[in-house]
Amino acid sequence: MRGRVARNGDTQASLGNVANIVTIARILMAPVFIWLLLADAGELGVLRWVAAGLFVFAIVTDSVDGLLARRQNLVTDFGKLVDPIADKVLIGGALVALVILRELPWWVAALILVREIGITVFRFIALRDRVIAASVWGKLKTVVQAVAISLALFPFALLLGSWVDIANLVLMSLAVVLTVGSGIEYLVAAARAGRSRA
Repeated sequence: MRGRVARNGDTQASLGNVANIVTIARILMAPVFIWLLLADAGELGVLRWVAAGLFVFAIVTDSVDGLLARRQNLVTDFGKLVDPIADKVLIGGALVALVILRELPWWVAALILVREIGITVFRFIALRDRVIAASVWGKLKTVVQAVAISLALFPFALLLGSWVDIANLVLMSLAVVLTVGSGIEYLVAAARAGRSRA
């Protein structure tokens, strides 16, 4: 835990630096968001709007911790590992909750979660040799997932009409395609890196 917490510099950054604290806070927001979503029980009332707002706020912090880490030179291996895990906890919790509320097909959530959990386990295994940061496609996948889930969470269709549901269907389909595609790209890149080291 020794090192820089917030200030910029070239010395070692603490594992408890401000960027990592924001990441951990995002993980802690997940159970609160899920409770609010399930407490609404599909009524699309105040709790649903609050849950959706908290989800968006938590997702936005993903950009904040990354910006802080790069700008203040606070990048750590711990942060590289925990940051994508925080995204998976939040997005995975949202998907499972939407399935419980019968607003999302179970196979969509299962497909996304299998990919996310599989890659996360692979990251832990790879820690013996190196830390694997998220790829560009992986980050794009996360953004599309976040936008699709946000649109599914906010009951905009009540205000704007059924076209919102169609837009969400398109976005969720794109999220599934990017999830599978980025997972394959990730494994291929890792295999190539392994051959290069060998």
